[in-house]
Amino acid sequence: MKAIDRKDYAPRYAYHDEPQSIGFGATISAPHMHGYALEKMQDFLKPGMRALDVGSGSGYLTACMANMVGPEGRVIGIEHIQELVDISERNVKKHHKDWMVAGRVKFVAGDGRQGYPEDSPYDCIHVGAAASEKPTELLRQLKAPGLLFSPVGTASQSIMIYRKQEDGTVREEKWLGVMYVPLTDKKEQYEKGY
Repeated sequence: MKAIDRKDYAPRYAYHDEPQSIGFGATISAPHMHGYALEKMQDFLKPGMRALDVGSGSGYLTACMANMVGPEGRVIGIEHIQELVDISERNVKKHHKDWMVAGRVKFVAGDGRQGYPEDSPYDCIHVGAAASEKPTELLRQLKAPGLLFSPVGTASQSIMIYRKQEDGTVREEKWLGVMYVPLTDKKEQYEKGY
C-alpha cells in the first residue's frame, strides 16, 4: 500500500481511515479494509499471478494488487459504471502508465457479479461491494487452488473468504462483520437511487 499513493485515488482526505465517496453511489474503502484484504489475499497475489477486482471503484486496490503480482502478472478491474472505469484508468496512468500499456492492469465496464470470464481463471478475486448471496459465478472463475474475498449479505454483512482447494472443493470462512455498499448493476443502482 505504501507503493501506491492513495491521494491519487481518493478525492479528499485520502489518508483518513474511513470509507469515502468517489461519486456514482460508490466508495473507496477505508485503508484498514484494503490492508485486511491484501493481507488475506497475499498468497494468491504472488509475482506472475492473475487477479480480478470486482467493483474496482477508483482503481486503488487494483493498483495495489498489480504491484504485488509484478510485471508478469495481470489484474483486471471490473466496474459497471463507465465513468469510474475512465477515472480508474486516469488514476493508474498518473504514475503507472506503463502498467496499462503492458496489460499488467486492465479496467473493463461490466456486471462484476458475472466476473470477467475472458481472462479467467484467476488465482485471486476481490469483491469491493456486498454480494447479496454466495458469489457462485465468481467461484467458477477461480483457479484451484485460489481465494475469493467478498463481503456477503444485505442488512447484515460479513467478509466471506472462499478457498478453492486443488480438488475443486470450496472451504468457506465467515471472517468479519462489515457494512459495504451493495453490489449492483446500472439498472439496480438507478432504481435504488445510488
